[in-house]
Amino acid sequence: MNTLTRKIIMCLTGLFLCFFLIIHFLGNLQLFLPAEEAQKSFNAYSRFLSGNPFIKIISYGLYACIIAHALDALYITIQNKKSGGAFKHDKRDRASKWYTRNMGILGFVILLFLVLHFQNFWYYYKFGSLSLDQSGNKDLYTLVVISFQQWWIVLIYVLSMLALFYHLVHGVHSATRTLGLFHPKYVRWIQKTGVLYAVVICLGFALMPIYIYFTY
Repeated sequence: MNTLTRKIIMCLTGLFLCFFLIIHFLGNLQLFLPAEEAQKSFNAYSRFLSGNPFIKIISYGLYACIIAHALDALYITIQNKKSGGAFKHDKRDRASKWYTRNMGILGFVILLFLVLHFQNFWYYYKFGSLSLDQSGNKDLYTLVVISFQQWWIVLIYVLSMLALFYHLVHGVHSATRTLGLFHPKYVRWIQKTGVLYAVVICLGFALMPIYIYFTY
């Protein structure tokens, strides 16, 4: 598999993950509801996601995309490092954004965050001994609230969303070029759309733990 094919796969998996972020974001907006309503609604939503066969199939695709995206990004980063010897003194890096030159680091931070996120919530929901709410659903909401009452977890989430923001800003822009959807006439609109998307998603996710930390 050549580098171009890996870039295309990385773009397609990245775009799928961008779409998933929208769905995940909309579902998690329930955390901003009043406590009693949020608990009932969020726990019912979590039960639906874990019990629906179609959603399970989508989740397997999600896991596969995360792994494929990370592995392809690692491979491309290594190849770029190997072939970059002749360009170490090239001045082109001065014209590029710092986050463009450090996508590998940002991706690694996000990957570590995903491990923490899955361990904090997904693992405990699947294999832990969560109590049940009044509707008989696993009380994931209370676990979320307890987790986000710890300042260091909130800080990790906020910093991770900052890393995700820069990753998305570059990723959306890069994906359109790799897939041949880039046109000079629309470059500014593509960039603005990517930035707007990244702001809404990352700011929204960052505000969730902050809101819970200062509310409860």
